[in-house]
Amino acid sequence: MAEILTAAQRVVLARHIARPGTADFIAALFTDFFEQKGDRQNREDPSILGGIALYKGHPVTVIGHRKGKTLEENVAYNFGMPGPEGYRKAQRLMDQAEKFKRPVITFVGAYPGLEAEARGQGEAIASTIARMSCLTVPVVTVVIGEGGSGGALALAVANRVLMLENAVYSILSPEGFASILWKDAGRSGEAAELMRMTAADLLELG
Repeated sequence: MAEILTAAQRVVLARHIARPGTADFIAALFTDFFEQKGDRQNREDPSILGGIALYKGHPVTVIGHRKGKTLEENVAYNFGMPGPEGYRKAQRLMDQAEKFKRPVITFVGAYPGLEAEARGQGEAIASTIARMSCLTVPVVTVVIGEGGSGGALALAVANRVLMLENAVYSILSPEGFASILWKDAGRSGEAAELMRMTAADLLELG
């Protein structure tokens, strides 16, 4: 009989450096991917990867959080923590998709960094959520790793939300939850169980 993993063990797997990320799924599932960069206001944010691709011959817009697999890549991608520019880029791609009637597929696997708040992170996330809520084209989201807080939700307002078996999806990290509830980040394993953040938990909760 297969061993049943704890929520804390699934958090470890969701964060594993070798876990496939958005770029891996794009390479495996799509053809003719054409990356689009920049938010047309400030700068390019490489922690959001997005563009146009073909899925089984049909044009789609693909957007996702991007982490690195090496220290150099993680630094380049800000450890998968988008700034406001990344969410504005996502909005630009969503507007394109709506204009040209392309379905949107998003990959969620990151959460926002605190330092971005000074540049309008909260507003950028909120406006991205609002923009996704207004899309009339089909939207499918796949939670592929660790999805947390508004940064994850900003790419997850979808007609269908899917989640990989060892991904986690929550309001914040277990360490943050434990720090708030018990003033002890060391109780993150206990927090992970209490938060009901695994795919099985969320499926059961509907």
